[in-house]
Amino acid sequence: MDKDGVLHIVMLPWLALGHLLPFFDLSKRIAGLGHRVSFLSTPRNIRRLPEVPSRLAPLVNLVELPLPHVSGLPNGAEATIDLPSQELRPYLRMAYDKLEDQLYQFLEESSSSLPVDWIVFDYSPYWVPRVAARFGVPCAYLGLFSASVLSFYGPPSVLLGDSDDARTTPEQLMVPPKWIPFPSNIFYRGYEARELFKPGIEQDASGVSESYRFGAAITGCQLATVRSCPELEPRWLGLLGELYQKPVIPLGLLPPVEDDRDACADGWRGVVEWLGKQQPGSVIYVAFGSEVKLSCAQVHEIALGLEQCELPFVWALRSPFDKSDELKALPIDFEERNKHRGLVCRGWVPQVRILAHPSVGGFLTHGGWNSIVEGLALGRALVLLPLMFDQGLNSRDLVERGISVEVPRDEADGSFTGDAISKTLRLIMVEKEGETFRAKARESKAIFGNRELHDRCLSHFVEQLIDQRRQGRVSQRQHDSCSC
Repeated sequence: MDKDGVLHIVMLPWLALGHLLPFFDLSKRIAGLGHRVSFLSTPRNIRRLPEVPSRLAPLVNLVELPLPHVSGLPNGAEATIDLPSQELRPYLRMAYDKLEDQLYQFLEESSSSLPVDWIVFDYSPYWVPRVAARFGVPCAYLGLFSASVLSFYGPPSVLLGDSDDARTTPEQLMVPPKWIPFPSNIFYRGYEARELFKPGIEQDASGVSESYRFGAAITGCQLATVRSCPELEPRWLGLLGELYQKPVIPLGLLPPVEDDRDACADGWRGVVEWLGKQQPGSVIYVAFGSEVKLSCAQVHEIALGLEQCELPFVWALRSPFDKSDELKALPIDFEERNKHRGLVCRGWVPQVRILAHPSVGGFLTHGGWNSIVEGLALGRALVLLPLMFDQGLNSRDLVERGISVEVPRDEADGSFTGDAISKTLRLIMVEKEGETFRAKARESKAIFGNRELHDRCLSHFVEQLIDQRRQGRVSQRQHDSCSC
């Protein structure tokens, strides 16, 4: 930190778009406060990022770290979106862990030119604190999940498997954990819990489980920050500080900013023209993020539901199938039959721009935290179809708050039908009984879309980084006692 209090902060996200983009957004916001940021990722992921605004370019340094090759990882795969199946994620983690030496080299080179003041890091690079401590650099763990989800996952001792409360069966994930001292409906359904305990999910080829990474990252950091705010989750944030036994600072929700990338592309112009012909609030936007790889059967049922509900729709369809498989997944002549009522968009779409269009009234989503924030920041009614990771917990939270509705599922295997999709969409979008959910979604905009509120949270977080940095660097003794 220089004499004017300007920080140099390193950002190190996990290799998934749902992590890369929020970390990058945060980097620009921190730069907007006058601080220097070095954003570290692999070459292909750096190229995926939107352009840094010219006014911020002098403060944002994009640093490419070549991803080492590991056997089993497809050539050119540098993010989860590049993987044809979830089973290959461990190999991406193995390659990612090999970036530890490159982080050391970056810190070493920076120490003589522009010393690093803080590293803000994701859950997956659990090794960051042990590298940073060698240079006396403190670390802040950034949890891109809600405080309620992180509280459900538990304290570091549980995550590391060092506690009698460590969960070793699916049934233990199907009830609120005992460390939550107030009533809660946030827990996994049976089919979700069993999916998390599939062979190879916890102890995989990388040699380090996902839960251990969380626990080690939290244990090794000097403070934690969470994508949340006190106005939304006051009890959960307080509980999380007790569980972590260290400062937990709400970062704010980072409400969306429209992305200018490809805004004038021909494909986007066509979507704008189509949306402009629809009635205000009549269109349902359908998207399941960059992580979810839908099966043919799931695509088929979603398509049937969209057709049956008779609502105008824009479907951002990204699937792991080749073209022939995708055509098999969609009902025969689906696009032709619905060409006047709906659009199927393949590849990248400007999600925030679509959600912000006045013709869009609802959002059929997997319930990832990024998508929830984007939808509710714009007051859109949500229909939830959780498919992996934290999505089921997020969905329970919003249902408990009376904001959203989940698509009914088979409790044995989690399957769903087109009929269930159709009925839930109509409830949320047009039925009289759904007005309470629509009203709650509009009301939620006051918190989720409140830029002033979230800017205050971000400023407070950065002030904490400055204050703690002024108190001195992390000593070598702290490194020696680090449990990572």
